[in-house]
Amino acid sequence: MSLNKSELVSAIAEKSGLKKADAENALNAFQEVLVESLANGEAVKVTGLLSVERVERAARTGRNPRTGEEIQIPAGFGVKISAGSLLKKAVTK
Repeated sequence: MSLNKSELVSAIAEKSGLKKADAENALNAFQEVLVESLANGEAVKVTGLLSVERVERAARTGRNPRTGEEIQIPAGFGVKISAGSLLKKAVTK
């Protein structure tokens, strides 16, 4: 089972006492800040919950799964998400 965005907005609104529209605006703002920060190379840390950072990936040699041919994969960036202590506790209960 998982929450989609509208279910998450409803849950946030219920827990916070905000109107759904305000909760959705807050969630959208969080998303924008997260994306902009990562694009600028800044990590985002919410103590106890999670940390998100942009990581560099080196160029490497891969293999085409269909043909077995070697291919060169260029250097690039990825996203690393680490769970904080609250998330880790929640999944061990």
